[in-house]
Amino acid sequence: MDVKRCFDTYALMEIFDGNPKFEKYINSDFVITDLTLVEFYNVILKKYDERTAEYWFKKYMNYSVSVDKWVLKEAIKFKFEKRKTNISFFDAVGYVFSLSNNYPFVTGDKEFENLKGVEFKKK
Repeated sequence: MDVKRCFDTYALMEIFDGNPKFEKYINSDFVITDLTLVEFYNVILKKYDERTAEYWFKKYMNYSVSVDKWVLKEAIKFKFEKRKTNISFFDAVGYVFSLSNNYPFVTGDKEFENLKGVEFKKK
């Protein structure tokens, strides 16, 4: 049985870019937060164009979930605790959401490399 994972924007971009190290995730059971979805949209919009961003937004829309206020609050606390790192609010939300749902958090962001519950993949 496949384990459901939570992807961050880093993981989505590596899948988008066709990185073979992320190929195993293409058909896996995954979830992303709504905040990750809009961050991904922003990255694609800046890097490519609105048409491409819209395509990928619609493609991942059904995998995205809302997070409750508790997760947002805990993400703020997590980001504050890690304030000497470069962890974004978007990633903090995804990480806290993952922990609260017992999903591995898939990322390649170096700030998460040795944290609990992280499935770390370098480029």
